[in-house]
Amino acid sequence: MEKYGDWFIMALAGTLLLAWLYRSFYRWLHAPVNMNRITLGKGAAVSDGDENVQLLSRNGYKVLSAKHVVPIPVELDDAPLGTGARIYIDYMATKDDLTYIVKTARERKPMDWTASGVRDQLLVYALLLQDCSGILYIDAKSGTIRKIAFQLSD
Repeated sequence: MEKYGDWFIMALAGTLLLAWLYRSFYRWLHAPVNMNRITLGKGAAVSDGDENVQLLSRNGYKVLSAKHVVPIPVELDDAPLGTGARIYIDYMATKDDLTYIVKTARERKPMDWTASGVRDQLLVYALLLQDCSGILYIDAKSGTIRKIAFQLSD
């Protein structure tokens, strides 16, 4: 009788192992494809005399870093297209344990404050760094900080 008990326990353990392996493989097979996550480097040093940094500091934000460049290789018909493209992030800032991407206003590229205008200029940043809580669009000349958040479904 003891001989059959050992076989029963081994068969049960083998069945559980096979079920676990099948379930793990099934979950891996049906999991959504993960996008490559971008990790920003250190960026440039923050200048305390910068009017943008002072504006953020006056409003309770702590500037973590400045001037990040994210290179984006571009291919056309399976061949590299020039040197690719770059996305520039002016600053990274935090407030209340939330991290924000900071873009500064530019005279040569004014913001169109419509849903489609904001989407066209800023959605790329929300998609690039999805762990951030939003984008701060600052205009040091007028002293304004606007917080933009895109509601992206998972």
